[in-house]
Amino acid sequence: MARFMDLQAFILRSRVLKLYRQALRISRRAPPHTRDELRETIRGEIEKNRFCDDKQKIKFFISDGLQRLKGLDEMLDMTGHN
Repeated sequence: MARFMDLQAFILRSRVLKLYRQALRISRRAPPHTRDELRETIRGEIEKNRFCDDKQKIKFFISDGLQRLKGLDEMLDMTGHN
């Protein structure tokens, strides 16, 4: 049976997918020997909360993910992995 989303759920889903794509793009800059593990970690974090329906939790996860992604991006910049 098809599952329909309200507008807010649709927007949250698109924000999660955007965060996931950003994380995968940034992971390309990681050193070659750590890329696969980093991608597995990113996917694991997304999958772990895949069936969460609480919109407040999802907003928190997005915010936390963006902060963690910013930290990873800055760390890669400081280590010279542009």
